[in-house]
Amino acid sequence: MPPSLDDPAALRRGRVAVSLLFLLFGMAIGTWTARIPAVKESLGLSDGQLSVGLLGLAAGAITGMQFTGRLVDRYGSVRVMLPVAFAEGGCLLLPGYAGNLGTLTLALFVFGTVHGTLNIAMNANAVEVERARGRPMLSSCHAVYSIGGFLGAALGGLFARADASVVATLWTTALVALGLATWGARWALPHAGQAGTPPTATSADAAAESDTVARREPPGVLFLGVLAFCCLVGEGAAADWSTVYLRDNLGSDPGFAAAAFAAFSIMMTAGRLVGDRLAAALGPVVLVRGCGILAAVGLGGALVLDHPVAGLLGFGCLGAGLSCIAPQVFSAAGNRDPSQAGRALARVAGLGYLGFLVGPVVIGGVAELSGLPRALAIPALLALFVALAAGAVRPRPERPRPAEPVSSEPRS
Repeated sequence: MPPSLDDPAALRRGRVAVSLLFLLFGMAIGTWTARIPAVKESLGLSDGQLSVGLLGLAAGAITGMQFTGRLVDRYGSVRVMLPVAFAEGGCLLLPGYAGNLGTLTLALFVFGTVHGTLNIAMNANAVEVERARGRPMLSSCHAVYSIGGFLGAALGGLFARADASVVATLWTTALVALGLATWGARWALPHAGQAGTPPTATSADAAAESDTVARREPPGVLFLGVLAFCCLVGEGAAADWSTVYLRDNLGSDPGFAAAAFAAFSIMMTAGRLVGDRLAAALGPVVLVRGCGILAAVGLGGALVLDHPVAGLLGFGCLGAGLSCIAPQVFSAAGNRDPSQAGRALARVAGLGYLGFLVGPVVIGGVAELSGLPRALAIPALLALFVALAAGAVRPRPERPRPAEPVSSEPRS
């Protein structure tokens, strides 16, 4: 018999379980990223050929995200999340055994598909646990993902320093992922739709209702996706252009320039660790508005001051500002209509990931025309737009349920 959604101990275990999968998710991609140079060298790939292989990962992730939403809504987040959590470690091994560009691209597409599927399913489950607990928790889950990414990258770096093979590195992470997935499977909170009494509607009524729901998207989801897109443009810009800006435009030495992205990452993780408390104290609208203003003013001010220290602080402010926006946007999307949380999260996460991929490319194109400092104003302006549109994350009042008919028969 599944644990009750009203059991505090079950809720605590459910929170730990989904947090472990966020850790797994971050470790897998962090380890792979750290060993990309070794894969490139072993296969003798040029930069252009490597980009083709990495495109397979991006295409797989987007594909997985788009197909997962309906699966989550139909079968429940746990029934989707747990199998793909176990598959994540196994699929991570595939790129290590690739023998050429073609097999590498295919392996990364498969890994990306599983990775994108897990992304939606675990966020949907986190929203369910958050709703059952009645308190914010999505921001801390995203913080655990960031920590997992750091641990995976550190593990990959240690193996690279020891001159260990890519396969050995990926096997180590895969075994850790297996342990985390096993722990998560034991403690995962069941989907709300699975925990209660099975519905009594006829199959015809259920099919008609499902068809009606499939045609109607919860209100405001597309706009929430736009906000996620704006936020992830800033993350992509920091990852790809922060070091370049400090080194080439501000004349910093390579070590100090690399600290710009480190400052961004550290402040983003720190912001997510306190984000749930801030959301509970301030509410999501005030939090997103304040974070958007911090990101916009911090990065914009750094671009105006045009100094290495200002650049370092500016990217730190950008990380702190963006840290709490995506979790609040995801939470708002998942709660628009709990029966369609999977599809809503798929739409929002897909647009956000598109921003992460496209944003740095657009910034590079604008930099060619007008210089990188002006191009980096784009994420600052987008953060300001998010601040102005923060009302979109305001919780919607629950629709009143129809009152149960009162019997007219006299009581005995």
